[in-house]
Amino acid sequence: MASHSHYLAIDLGAESGRVMLGTLWEGRLTLEEIHRFSNGAIVIRGSRRWDLLHLYSEIVEGLRKAGARDLPIRSLSSDSWGVDYALMKGSEPFLTTPYQYRDERTDGSYERLGDVTREEIYASTGIQFMTINTLCQLHTDLLQRPEILKFADRFLLIGDTVNHLLGGEAVAEASLASTTQLFDPATMDWSRSLISKLGLPESIFPKVVPSGTVIGTLTAELQSETRLGKVKVVATCSHDTGAAVAAVPAGDEPGWAYLSSGTWSLLGVESPVPVLTEEARNLNFTNEVGYGGSVRLLKNIAGLWILQECMRCWRESGQHYSYTDLVNLALEVSPLISLINPGDTRFLRSGGTTASGGMPARIAEYCRETNQPVPGSVGAIARCILESLSLLYRKSLGELEQLTGQKINRLHIVGGGTRNDLLNQCAASATGRKVITGPVEATAAGNILIQAIAGGAVSSLTEARQIVARSFPQNTYEPQDALVWESAYRRFVTLP
Repeated sequence: MASHSHYLAIDLGAESGRVMLGTLWEGRLTLEEIHRFSNGAIVIRGSRRWDLLHLYSEIVEGLRKAGARDLPIRSLSSDSWGVDYALMKGSEPFLTTPYQYRDERTDGSYERLGDVTREEIYASTGIQFMTINTLCQLHTDLLQRPEILKFADRFLLIGDTVNHLLGGEAVAEASLASTTQLFDPATMDWSRSLISKLGLPESIFPKVVPSGTVIGTLTAELQSETRLGKVKVVATCSHDTGAAVAAVPAGDEPGWAYLSSGTWSLLGVESPVPVLTEEARNLNFTNEVGYGGSVRLLKNIAGLWILQECMRCWRESGQHYSYTDLVNLALEVSPLISLINPGDTRFLRSGGTTASGGMPARIAEYCRETNQPVPGSVGAIARCILESLSLLYRKSLGELEQLTGQKINRLHIVGGGTRNDLLNQCAASATGRKVITGPVEATAAGNILIQAIAGGAVSSLTEARQIVARSFPQNTYEPQDALVWESAYRRFVTLP
């Protein structure tokens, strides 16, 4: 790398989006946030939607700021959460405002699939059963608004939609497509037989391309407006977790698992092939695609969403806490007093209104139902959430070892949750494994390094991970208080 190579990553999360500038030079990557903007569901006539026009306008603003730097940008790419999509027709950007995955319209979806069995679905897709999945959303479209589905000529998931609006071909990138529960990880294409049996229109399913495919050039309109010029549009890993896992600085030594820690906790291992066994289905593990056609055998866990909903509820009642505030308050209360099962369905939906008590009230309700002390303070609630998440990590790691037959001795945590020292230490102590954290901006780093591979500036995923290890600090947490956490785990596994 004789000269600086510059790239842009558009990283869209459930709470916020960023336009990030990545610069490669002398085997190191630096990241700079060019523009940050808010995101979140908007409620319209009882439904939860994504404001895609807002996101697009903020992305363009970020590209303008990048263009003002007058740097030779080699390429750009967008990544996003999975499962949600826009329906399109011809040159129309999208036909309706996309639903958000937490909308209640898909509740009970699997019971409405007729003679399509769970065994068939898992054998075809290897995806865990969650009513947020694209399969459930599209089938609900078929039942509730068939005229929209009939009129559309394609659908694109959110990251792919943004890439298309910026000038890329209307295609489905493999890592993002694999989140839909309509994609076959063995053939690396749509599961046509399942799509047909569900009665979904096959014509709306776009061509699938591998991670790291150049799919177009910034539109002439945006070239002029942003002054970026003829920048290539690349489909990196359009799924944010796929991009984050590509940036895990794990090295070649086996025995590691990853945890992408944010609104969701996505915990898993890399596998050369999908694991489609009955045991994997019963344990509700998912097989998503990673860079180079690898498989991310993982489980989606509720994550910091529960704490975020508590923060929203407290904020609406006039109590404003940062994550640092909550960690400090949690450290003031005794550990492992009350526990919840973060996978309980009451914790997966929006926390409701402040008037109803919101997520804190749901935690209190759960503790009463399970004959535990009700957390009596903000710090106690925060501690309950973080410790319970950590114990769920332990359970999931044990299941991964059971499925793969491989011992996991260290856990790499990446993403925004790495800033939470208490959660990281709890994860180490609860799991009994060394925890290594970093980078915080794993998704943007992975997005950019896959662009660099596509453009020839980086040779392979192995080199990309070596660049991450050289470029970003890592912290290590060792297990503590083994007997105390073992006792807590025995309590945890009895919870409903």
